[in-house]
Amino acid sequence: MAQTILGSVTLGYRPIWNRHRALAAVQLCITAPPDAALDAAHLLAILQEQDSPHSPPLLLSVTSSPQLLRDLLDHAPPSRHWIEVRNDWMHSHAMPQRVQRAHRRGLRLVWRGEAEQRPDPEVAACFFTQVLRLGPQDALAALQAAARQRAGSKQPEPSPVLAGCIYEGVASRLLMEHCLDQRNATGLLGWPDEDILHALQHKATAPDHQAMLQLVRAIDDDLAVERIEALLGEEPILTYRFLAYANSAAVGLRNGIESLRHGLMMLGYTELRRWLSAQLAQSSRDANLRPVKAAMVVRARLMENLMDAGAEHELAREIYLCGLFSQIDVLMGEPLGSALHRVPLSSRIYNATVRNSGPYAPLLEIASAMESDNNHAAMRHLCHEHGMGLEEVNRALLRTLAALKADK
Repeated sequence: MAQTILGSVTLGYRPIWNRHRALAAVQLCITAPPDAALDAAHLLAILQEQDSPHSPPLLLSVTSSPQLLRDLLDHAPPSRHWIEVRNDWMHSHAMPQRVQRAHRRGLRLVWRGEAEQRPDPEVAACFFTQVLRLGPQDALAALQAAARQRAGSKQPEPSPVLAGCIYEGVASRLLMEHCLDQRNATGLLGWPDEDILHALQHKATAPDHQAMLQLVRAIDDDLAVERIEALLGEEPILTYRFLAYANSAAVGLRNGIESLRHGLMMLGYTELRRWLSAQLAQSSRDANLRPVKAAMVVRARLMENLMDAGAEHELAREIYLCGLFSQIDVLMGEPLGSALHRVPLSSRIYNATVRNSGPYAPLLEIASAMESDNNHAAMRHLCHEHGMGLEEVNRALLRTLAALKADK
């Protein structure tokens, strides 16, 4: 098969989370050698092939090729995807005129830059939203406004955070809640995982209450085992606890349970529902943890898509668990090796996640590297080292993103 544009670029991604702590869009970072001649129409055709009406829109962020951005603005047909225009590229090659023509054709354009810069008035109306990064002074002013509002201030609190915009680089839970809950920002590019997890004080978090109720309803509706398995596998802590329970003395099975499907077939729906009902009282209602867990699920699905298409279902489930549990330590509040030793997982999962060795380690390395907007050198090195083509890796990412469900 002839190489396409996907063999010349490196792709990365970052989720955009809305005020419901659900997926609103995904930034697709596109990096290519600055002097490369790239076919924008070909790229758009590939994205259209992989698209799904239920998946989140993509924010196409060209990071190193102004020419590719110009071609997108000049030739892209209207679609539900967004095209990012960076502030530092706005002042060359008649970019304002290109932006205006693209807007008139119906393209959904997004301006991106520092919060204190903002687009010029003559083109500001061409952007349906903006991706802003708060500088140190603005971040401090926003945090002060958030603290006063939390303390019950009756006066309107001035803040540099604007409604309807997307903010990136938000590292604290307080500032995140100020942006989304107090100032009605459209979303956050990235998520303050470290600060949210720090609040757990190295304690294990509980499974999500909403996810557990959805699973109970699915059992009551007698949905197919494939659907039950999928819902169970979307909650990392619940998946971990289920495997621990299925292998416990209380269940008394003779052989070890290494997969969700095997556990479901051995326990049955009645026992699963009883176990879930007992867990509900200690479930978590902290919505701020949902993006943390959802990102783990995306990594697991990407690892599945990175493997050979002809792999068996059991192998696919094992690779999924490898990705899902690769960060389970941050939810369990203990070292990764200790957590994984308490469930009878395949040694291939332990080797990849703890020792960075074995057949799954390359998939985990590449999936982890794609969770970034600045991965060009790392991706090219990893693909060369592990004998994987850029095109197949990039297509795996596009398949993964197309299978996601956007919050409506």
